[in-house]
Order: sequence, then C-alpha cells, then structure tokens
Amino acid sequence: MHRYRISEIGQKVAAAGFRPLDVLLVGATGVGKSSTLNALFGEQKAKVGTGVDPETQLVESYMLNDVLRFWDSAGLGDGKEADRAHRKKLIDVLSKTYTHSDGQWGWIDLVFVILDGSSRDLGTAYDLLRDVILKMIDPDRVVVAINQADMAMKGRYWDKVLHQPQPNLQQFLDEKAESVQKRILEATGLQISRPVYYSAYENYHLEEIMDAVINHIPVCRRKMHTPR
Repeated sequence: MHRYRISEIGQKVAAAGFRPLDVLLVGATGVGKSSTLNALFGEQKAKVGTGVDPETQLVESYMLNDVLRFWDSAGLGDGKEADRAHRKKLIDVLSKTYTHSDGQWGWIDLVFVILDGSSRDLGTAYDLLRDVILKMIDPDRVVVAINQADMAMKGRYWDKVLHQPQPNLQQFLDEKAESVQKRILEATGLQISRPVYYSAYENYHLEEIMDAVINHIPVCRRKMHTPR
C-alpha cells in the first residue's frame, strides 16, 4: 500500500481518537477474503485457501503498521451448523468492548463485507447483514464490496490484457452494485454506500477499496447500543 494512503489513514484515525482502526472482514467461504487482505497489504499476510476446507476457522488479526488492523473471520456457507456458530462468533466480536478514560466503546470500528461477484446467490450474506451486522453497528460503519469481478458473467468479458472489465461487463457490475444496495435497503430499511466491485486476483480497483475504507473511517469511537 502506498505510503501516502497509510499516512492519510493515520491522520483520520488519530483525529477520531482511537488507534488502530479495527475492521472486521466478513464473507462466504471462497469469496476471497484472504486474497483481498494480501492484495491490500501487498504481501502474503493471510493464507489463501485452495482446498475444500476453509483456512480461517476463528477470528484472526492482521496489522498494517499501527493504524489499521483487519480481523478475518471464518467463511459463511459451510453448512447450517457452521453458519450458526459463525453468527454467534460475529455477535460476540461485535459486542466486544474496551474501556478508555472517557467511557466504554465498541472494539470493532468498521465491518467490511465481501460479496461474490460471480454468484447470483447472495442470500446468506444478505441474511447476515440484516439479522446480525446492521442490527449491531450503524450502516455508515459498514463497507460492502463485490470481489471476483473478473469472474462475473462467467469471465467471458474480462480483458486479460488490460486486466479490467470490457464495457458490457462493467455495465453488468454497475447494475449489480446498485442492485445490492437496493436489496439491502429493502431488507433492512438502512441505506449503505454503493458497493465497490473489484478483483483481488487481478489487482483491479484496489485503490477504490481503500478509498471506501478511508471514506468510512468514523469521526469518533463507536458507542454501544441495544441491537435493533
């Protein structure tokens, strides 16, 4: 990651009065959470799964200098029992607090939800947003992004030379982002920012992902409230 981005994050985090910024990463198994972390950090921080079993079973943290820390959770979609355990773990993490001289605050500052751009079935992720995440944290602290843009429309319209979508794929991705935003509003009554689509594998739109994180850095610590 460019030094100026780290400096920008550091300035905003310091202004808000907390350090580091704690970001919880959420997504289905195979959506590319580990690949996203590695692409953003510019190095092999997280192990990328290649087999049938999810690599990340518990919540683990990955630190970028002293200003930004990602917490990676186990993937969704590994069966009803595993998903129930995962939901409970997310509730526990989102309920975690720390005590500062001026009060008690939520440990997690932002939630970063990754959706699969190659899949039409996003029901599990929508359910998690509706039933857990957006009940426990304000929508302006939630970043939704769509990974695997290169595999959308079965990968037929991805320019392998320029490493970017061709016009008809870009239109499809724009419409998918708008559809996701609309569906979340309909399901929860809460407005989130328009999701960014990207490809961790192709290093496409990674700057936009960091822009989304930077734009969502809160101006104050997270107050805990009763779930909606």
